[in-house]
Amino acid sequence: MTDSGQTELGRVGIWTFAYEGQPAGRVRESAAEIEELGYGAIWYGEAFGRDTVGQAWLLLSATQRIVVASGIANIAFRDPIATATATRALGEAFPGRYVLGLGGHRVDDTVHELDGYPVPARGRAVTTMRAYLKAMDAVPAHGPMADPVPRRVLAALGPKMLKLAAEHTWGAHPYFVSTEHTAQARQIMGPNAFLAVEQAVVLDTDLSRARQVATEHVAGYLSAPHQEANVRRLGFNDEDIVGGPSRRMVDALVAQGEAEAIRRRVQEHLDAGADHVCLQVLTADATSLPEHEWRELAAALLPHHAV
Repeated sequence: MTDSGQTELGRVGIWTFAYEGQPAGRVRESAAEIEELGYGAIWYGEAFGRDTVGQAWLLLSATQRIVVASGIANIAFRDPIATATATRALGEAFPGRYVLGLGGHRVDDTVHELDGYPVPARGRAVTTMRAYLKAMDAVPAHGPMADPVPRRVLAALGPKMLKLAAEHTWGAHPYFVSTEHTAQARQIMGPNAFLAVEQAVVLDTDLSRARQVATEHVAGYLSAPHQEANVRRLGFNDEDIVGGPSRRMVDALVAQGEAEAIRRRVQEHLDAGADHVCLQVLTADATSLPEHEWRELAAALLPHHAV
């Protein structure tokens, strides 16, 4: 592994897209509570709201100890020079508390080579990511350097990207995966690479209602070619995919039910080789913060629950 640092994420964190739609003050309050609840990390997505750098500053400045991790910063959205310099600034301002998760790849054939960063043809995600990491490493420093250097992880799913993550970063951050994928990832990456797994959950004792929310979540991701390819690698086929996700697939990808069922799923990931599991709580209202669920899960899953 090429990155160094003392980042400690604990066993369980929170993963969320929900902050993108919330005002800054509300995000600050929520992040501070998640820290006090005892979670080890806050992972946040990047889609159509705040950019990953701005969101990181907001979350880090609102907290004191918790690790903040991009999950993921899309490399299609910014040049490697911008990513490298922003990461250094975050690492300097908040030592040991920022993890840069990288993923995505440029797919627009009209994008030209920029500052030595080659833009390969569609479908060459591993080649693109390797070039992006190399370009980041080549950016000279003209100011203070972070100590420790912020660690990097890749949103790796397939074997080649998992190997790249193990060889050139701290490790991997697989998203939308089963415990079987966790076991495979650990085998591919070896014993030393860091493995932080996203796990979608629906905390609801009404299992019919929980499965409906879970099914809608899974169906939305199956429209992405790389996610469909990954679930097929895991043994799912047309019977599970065509016409909507099968119950078998939904149950494998989304933990549902009481807190104890979710605790068991987290333990299954840890037993399969994960170092850290970040929980994405799904609800019927994706525009609101699942604060009640975060509190209940903290009480059930965290040994040193603070509140």
